[in-house]
Amino acid sequence: MIGRFYLLHMLCIRPELTDFVIGASCDYSFVPEMCPSGNVATMTDSDQYLVVEAQPGQHESRFLRLGPADPRQMAEILSQWTTAHHRANANQTLVFHAAGEWLRHGFPAVFSAEDGKPFPETREITTPRIRQLAETLAVEVLNDRFLSPERLEFMLQELLLSIVETYLARRRGSSPLWRGSRFEDTRIRRAIALLRARPNKELNMDELASQVGLSRSRFYDLFQLCTGFSPRAYLDMLCVETAISRLSSGRGKIAEVAAELGFSAQSNFTRFFLNQVGVPPSEYRRATTTSQQRDEPTPKPEA
Repeated sequence: MIGRFYLLHMLCIRPELTDFVIGASCDYSFVPEMCPSGNVATMTDSDQYLVVEAQPGQHESRFLRLGPADPRQMAEILSQWTTAHHRANANQTLVFHAAGEWLRHGFPAVFSAEDGKPFPETREITTPRIRQLAETLAVEVLNDRFLSPERLEFMLQELLLSIVETYLARRRGSSPLWRGSRFEDTRIRRAIALLRARPNKELNMDELASQVGLSRSRFYDLFQLCTGFSPRAYLDMLCVETAISRLSSGRGKIAEVAAELGFSAQSNFTRFFLNQVGVPPSEYRRATTTSQQRDEPTPKPEA
């Protein structure tokens, strides 16, 4: 699985500035130049809709050159079509390669040796859940000094489970799909879905067991057998994943993240995060911000 965000297209825009410079066609630079606050609603990516672009007939004639191109000149020309924000995004590509044995161990009916092409489509629309997992996984890998093998295994398992549920379970017969898998029990899959829906430390595990039709002891045994984690440990991992997603994106203050995850005080959340990740949330946020700034290209000084 390879994911890369690069282009921004617009359908309509309300400028925030009156004094601005457009370096290229509108679909490439109007959005970041005219809306520097980033208050932009993204409807979908550029592979999912048609963009109609109106330009003068000789709009790009000045880019035509005979003979070999000078790399430096070509780079300068291409840079006019993108912004620093675009180039920074293009620097981060997530490549996820899963060994066949690992896939078959988790989902033998899906990734059998005989079925060389389990996915009917080579490309799919990314769901918000899978996008959050992929983005958080990328942040974790870039800051791998904080990443534990246990959390990495959890996130890869969650990503694969979400992919199977989203792109295969709804198109194939449910029973054959899960046959032989650790996640064959529908009650445990439903419990995982309920945990994902609202990761919150105040969640009552006895009530969750009752919701899926199991006694507390049976629920704990089956959950551990299916996922490799206890229900409480799984919830903790989901809370950490949500916290990292919020902290790395800059969405909300630490106190707001703590409240969202059900902590009665920010100090309790700080202790929880420190215990799970190894550093306080404020330090993790600084580390991810520094990493993102390091990936951004150095702006060219103006003449």
